[in-house]
Amino acid sequence: MFVQIRTDNRLVSDAEANARLEEKVRAKLKRYEARLSDVEVHVADMNGAKGGGGDKKVTLEARVNGHPPVAVHADADRVDIAVGLAADKAVRALEHAIGKEKAH
Repeated sequence: MFVQIRTDNRLVSDAEANARLEEKVRAKLKRYEARLSDVEVHVADMNGAKGGGGDKKVTLEARVNGHPPVAVHADADRVDIAVGLAADKAVRALEHAIGKEKAH
C-alpha cells in the first residue's frame, strides 16, 4: 500500500511530520493493507493565517483493488486529529464497501 501525503501551500510540512501522518494512516488501515493499492491524504488549512477552530480539512482517498475508490473527509483543529478522524471514516467506508462484496 502506497501512502501519499499532500498539503496545501498554507501549511508547513516536512518529511518527519508526513512520516507521522503516514504511520497513523497505515496503523488505522492495516486490516485492509493487502486490498489497497494506494491511499492519498490531502491536508488543507481552510482559514490560513486567520486561524479558527476546525479549520484543518483532510480528504482521504483509498483505492481498493477491484472496487471504486473510497473517499472521506474530516475537519478538526489540528492536522493529526483530522487525519485520524478521516482514517476512522475510511475504515467504516471500507467495511461497508467490502462487506457488500461478501453479501453477494
